[in-house]
Amino acid sequence: MNVTPKKKANLSTGPILQQTPFWGDLKEYQGRDVRAYGMSLPAEYCLDRSQMDGNGRSVVSDDLLVVVQPMGNGHLMAYVPYGPTLEPREEYQGPVLEELSEWLRAHLPPECLFVRYDLPWASPWADDPDRYDDNSAWIGPPRVEIQEIRMNFDTRYGNLHKSPTNALPTNTVFINLKHGKDRLMHRMKSKTRYNIRLSRRKGVRVNETDESRLDEWLRLCQETAARNHIINQDRRYFEALLAAGNTHSDDRTSVHLLMAEAEGRPLAGMFLSISENQACYLYGASSSRQRNKMAPYALQWRAICLAKEYGCRYYDMFGVAPSPSTSHPMYGLYRFKTGFGGFLYHRQGCWDYPFREDLYRIYHAQALNEEGYHLR
Repeated sequence: MNVTPKKKANLSTGPILQQTPFWGDLKEYQGRDVRAYGMSLPAEYCLDRSQMDGNGRSVVSDDLLVVVQPMGNGHLMAYVPYGPTLEPREEYQGPVLEELSEWLRAHLPPECLFVRYDLPWASPWADDPDRYDDNSAWIGPPRVEIQEIRMNFDTRYGNLHKSPTNALPTNTVFINLKHGKDRLMHRMKSKTRYNIRLSRRKGVRVNETDESRLDEWLRLCQETAARNHIINQDRRYFEALLAAGNTHSDDRTSVHLLMAEAEGRPLAGMFLSISENQACYLYGASSSRQRNKMAPYALQWRAICLAKEYGCRYYDMFGVAPSPSTSHPMYGLYRFKTGFGGFLYHRQGCWDYPFREDLYRIYHAQALNEEGYHLR
């Protein structure tokens, strides 16, 4: 493996927003320490995307964005949001993360207790027929001990640990946007198609807006949080998100605030991101009033159409339950988002590599009882 530091502004822009210069700008607006690196591996270790280096060898190259953030008591953690995007073949994933971690150890502050990888790589258990029930629903990965044995296979130190919580969503729905609008509609569930058309008949219109309507967006967020018993990001976060979007110069990355309205009243809103050829539903909120107008359906359909206008190949619905279990707290999102068609994708989630094993054990024990976070 070859890893070299580089300037954040020189990070490549790919389909994963959290590994772009835009995301680095956002984290710096929030006062975080952002590091950028270039990395490459021999092509035989990786899935797809080979090229030749200066010596005529076949390699795979990519960039890595690392956010160094405080943990309290003077300690730090290095967080890699949805990275590395460079995906090794399964048998090399643990050794690659180990080698990368040992390299980072020498280039991160000494107060850094561990590096956390929020892996976008497909879960190896998603293709295991034994991990599906009689209704073909995925039952998820096995217990943590089994996952760690598999990840640490053929590593030198066996030091990769499954994180006590996941950060960014591990289960999502991807919609393939190569189809025309009529075909996309046809691939939806009939109830979803009906609700999109119903919202139009009831006068719901979706418009792109800006920071001038941030107060209305925040009110929708507060309603949604109260209704679903969740905690939202605060105003400063969304101000930073819009500020990064307004000042970022890369025209392949953008963030859009969409509002669905009827009779001059905002009924639903969302933040949509575009990064190279992929769109993502970052945040959504809706009013508890006039829910019979189905504004969230109109909102999602407009976002899908806008993504196609930007030339995106995929639309990431960003977070669902792993299966249609009614007992899962995200079942409602599963039912709503899978209604738009698409396919389920299961990521591996967060993995930690401790630099201070003694202090990491203490942190791990405390964190087991804490909830995960969203888009930190």
